[in-house]
Amino acid sequence: MKFFKDLMKFVPVFILAGLMIAKVDALIAAPLAFLAAVPVAWFVAGKRWDECLNAALDSVKNILVALFILMLAYAMANCFMGYGVGAAVVTVALKLGVTARTVAVIGLVCTAALSVATGTSWGTFAACAPIFMWLSHIVGGNVYLTVCAIAGGACFGDNIGLISDTTIVSSGIQGVKVVDRIRHQGVWSLGCLILAAVADYVAGISMGLSNVKVESFNLYEHLNADAMAYLAENRPVALDLLSQVDSGVPVYMVVPLILVIVLAVCKLNTFACILSGILSSYVLGLLAGTAGSVGSFLNDYIYPGFADAGAWVIPMMIWVAAFGGVMRLMDAFAPLARMIRRLSKKVRHLMGWNAVLSLLGNAALSDEMAQIVTIGPVIKQITEDNVEAETEEDMYKLKLRNATFGDAMGVFGSQLIPWHVYLGFYVGVASAVYPLVRFTQADIISYNFLAVIAVVTLLLLTFTGLDRFVPLFGMPSEPKVRLKEIKEEKKE
Repeated sequence: MKFFKDLMKFVPVFILAGLMIAKVDALIAAPLAFLAAVPVAWFVAGKRWDECLNAALDSVKNILVALFILMLAYAMANCFMGYGVGAAVVTVALKLGVTARTVAVIGLVCTAALSVATGTSWGTFAACAPIFMWLSHIVGGNVYLTVCAIAGGACFGDNIGLISDTTIVSSGIQGVKVVDRIRHQGVWSLGCLILAAVADYVAGISMGLSNVKVESFNLYEHLNADAMAYLAENRPVALDLLSQVDSGVPVYMVVPLILVIVLAVCKLNTFACILSGILSSYVLGLLAGTAGSVGSFLNDYIYPGFADAGAWVIPMMIWVAAFGGVMRLMDAFAPLARMIRRLSKKVRHLMGWNAVLSLLGNAALSDEMAQIVTIGPVIKQITEDNVEAETEEDMYKLKLRNATFGDAMGVFGSQLIPWHVYLGFYVGVASAVYPLVRFTQADIISYNFLAVIAVVTLLLLTFTGLDRFVPLFGMPSEPKVRLKEIKEEKKE
């Protein structure tokens, strides 16, 4: 009977996963999973409706701060893209000098910076694909190497960006501050980016690509009518970015991005970091001529940012939190926690299995956000149920690593899963804006060095404990943290 009840506890998870696999939107799947969890909680644990509701509300209270951050994050993304911060990042990259050998490297670094500035990997890829793929064509680069570079770079900000929805959601589920999370994984993330840039450059050399700079080029001359029409209908922000790059944006428009990053590193409050980016982009936009009246600032950028966040991601997070509250109330993930506990001899082994579980969940659900909201509460409870720490600070570091797992195995892991929706989107955009090649999912994976490096190093560093050599990234080890005894062993 106990085995049957333990199995029943997973029914709501199967429902959520099945709906997500069937491409049902998370905003529908999450409340349906919550409604399914309530009768299951009554059946397996005797929990009444009011107990389930209170557990759901308590869980939602824990993410209220993240919801406010999300609204401000969406507003800042609008300001950065509309006032020319994104275009300035691209302009600076192009001023470095583009060659066949360096176009992939510059594309990687540029999309990484732009994704941090805008908080969106999909938007970054759509905006940068026409720029760097045609630049690669013009200078004689390898288009496959370039498209993989910008695909990986576009995910960089989704994993560490202060305003990325996946960063905020994964951090909120684990109960950690976004700025703490960025400091925790910052050196590791930058290290992965540097290694990927070196790999792209070495690949360019091995392919025999030229290192002669091209003095001038006009992207609009190469974008055909079909590519322009696709962008206008599906990603108009890409055309806005192209227009700003073409017309020219002052280089000082990168200052808001630098300001936000510096303040985050200096441990300033997340709200203050984001507000500084919003206000500085508007003030500098006035100087650059890209910003208008205060009314336009509020109505065309701040209001749509709040509305966009409230239209989907905020209610989705509320329902997911409510679902997680009921699942915790009936101790749903205890059987899975026991299995992982038996596979683990040390805390770092258990944390490593959390990473593996996140990656497998992403492969099963084929959606990074679905993996974060489905597997995130699971690895959170596995850690809380099986690890005891000497201090709250030590336990908090484990929560930071779980947040990194959910996000990194979501966005970077997606780049290595052929059937993932991420790759489907990238293939569609790449084929539309560069119709000379019909891309496949395998093409996006082939030279995606950043994704491979991020996934492999995260697993390796965690399982081996070598993360202690990466500044700020090391997890506490025994005896500061230790595994709880297995109950069956205690009885013996």
